[in-house]
Amino acid sequence: MSSSTTATARTVRRRTLRVAGAALTVAAAFSLTACSGSDGAASKPGGPSGAGVAAGASGAGSSAGAQGADAPAGNAKSGSGEGTSSRAGSGGTSSHAGSGGAASSRTGSGGGAGKGKFCRTSDLVMEAVDSSPDQKVGDVTVQMTNKGGRTCSATGFAGVDLKDVDGTSAPVHRGGEQPRITDLKPGDTATFSISYAVDFSGDSLASPTNIIVTPPNETHSVSLKWPAEALKLAGPYDEKIKVHPVGIAN
Repeated sequence: MSSSTTATARTVRRRTLRVAGAALTVAAAFSLTACSGSDGAASKPGGPSGAGVAAGASGAGSSAGAQGADAPAGNAKSGSGEGTSSRAGSGGTSSHAGSGGAASSRTGSGGGAGKGKFCRTSDLVMEAVDSSPDQKVGDVTVQMTNKGGRTCSATGFAGVDLKDVDGTSAPVHRGGEQPRITDLKPGDTATFSISYAVDFSGDSLASPTNIIVTPPNETHSVSLKWPAEALKLAGPYDEKIKVHPVGIAN
């Protein structure tokens, strides 16, 4: 082979090597770019992370919204509670008033109103009389006459206390009868009775002098004389002495 041909072959080989090297360089460059792009993609989770934060904020907003939705419900419950308290207060007051009236015979207790308004103490003329049917059963009747100009109701139990000669007084317990509507027209009379055990021993220390009467549904009382002819009351002043509901006089 001639020297010129050899030189030409060498030149071609060098160029081929240069081209191949250039191609490798370009490939390496592409590889580096791809890696860089991959790293960039890896660094981009910061963006999704930001989106996650935004989503968290949105979730927090939803939670706050849920709390906001709960708040009115809480307010409604609070208002309901206040209403209940109010009713409980009102109901409580009525209950105490009712139980107070039931517990103490000193306050007249209505057993249901009649057609008219309640009779006031000032509307009634009252008197206590002996009504014992025989010498074995003690009974005193209180008469109440309507002296007013309108019909009024005396339905229920009168409040009754017995005052003793020693100055003390004791409430009389109510009987178990059911009161009936008792409406009094002007001039009409209603009555109620007090029943008690009679003393046959002569040793009883109970000596009533007065009957303190409070008409049904009233708080003002009057003092009536214990009938002088009434049978001797057997003490003590306890539940054996009964006051019976008001009724229309026969």
